[in-house]
Amino acid sequence: MTTEKTEYTPVEVGAPQTPPPGYPGFPVGFGMPPMPGPNMVSGPAPGGLPFPPPTAFAPGVPGAFGMANNPHGGSGYTNPCSPYSQPGPGFDGNLNDDVYVNEEDPPAFHENQDFDFGLDNKSIRRAFIRKVFLVLTAQLMVTFAFVAVFTFVDEVKSFVIVNTWTYLVSYAVFFVSVCVISCCGSVRRRHPWNLIALSILTLSMSYMVGMIASFHDTESVVMAVGITAFVCFTVVLFSLQTKYDFTSCYGVLFVCLIVLIVFGILCIFIRDRILHIVYAGLGALLFTCFLAVDTQLLLGNKELALSPEEYVFAALNLYTDIINVFLYILAIIGRARGG
Repeated sequence: MTTEKTEYTPVEVGAPQTPPPGYPGFPVGFGMPPMPGPNMVSGPAPGGLPFPPPTAFAPGVPGAFGMANNPHGGSGYTNPCSPYSQPGPGFDGNLNDDVYVNEEDPPAFHENQDFDFGLDNKSIRRAFIRKVFLVLTAQLMVTFAFVAVFTFVDEVKSFVIVNTWTYLVSYAVFFVSVCVISCCGSVRRRHPWNLIALSILTLSMSYMVGMIASFHDTESVVMAVGITAFVCFTVVLFSLQTKYDFTSCYGVLFVCLIVLIVFGILCIFIRDRILHIVYAGLGALLFTCFLAVDTQLLLGNKELALSPEEYVFAALNLYTDIINVFLYILAIIGRARGG
């Protein structure tokens, strides 16, 4: 029994190789026409497909056709450059699937300054401003209608002068209604209870203002109405157009209001005409500033702003500001004319 040794001819990796005799250069196809290409090894076989070299794609098996063995072990395929860069210093390879969780609650809608709704937000704010001024206009029309009746109708003027207890009743109704609207958010935001409470407040306040106007002469009342309309209209327009933020002064105005209340209590016991004129002038000036602040609360682009749901509360603020300005101006004119 003899053993035949087969001699192998060393070949260069990647070079075209000639198949041994009796073997086709390509695998047998399935009736496909030959497709010449640059990666053919020895030409297509009849009815076969071109066979690319083994190193044309992913790394081959060590010792396979056309692959050389790595003398240091492993396959002969080497990647000249890695598609990923080396991690920098301080890299921690122990990765986990922990997800960062923000434990802080998201801010409320009216407290979040990062929301920007574009045209939708502007349209909502404009509708809110229109609604507030419509409600305010209705309130002022009712109030000054009462003032006109109490001023020009002598029978009504005589009735309220004799029955002063009605003023105390209207003041109690006003105080209760203003506390309900200011302190009970569920009432002032719920329709139609918010409008009912505001209507009761407006009627009681109108009766008080009309009764106070009945103690002054007609000329003084008409003059006070004209001055109040001019001052309030100017302040509202200025507050809507200016870039200065009056809402930042709200705390200072509140302190001034407390001082004014203490000053008014002193004026009850100190019967001096000049002191009363000074008190009325300070009150008119203070509530003019409140009118500017409350007007800018409607805009929504200042430090403080009201929610579009608070149209009843906004109308109440503007209404009480204008009425207080009117009463203080009427007091100035009455005291100055010796009334």
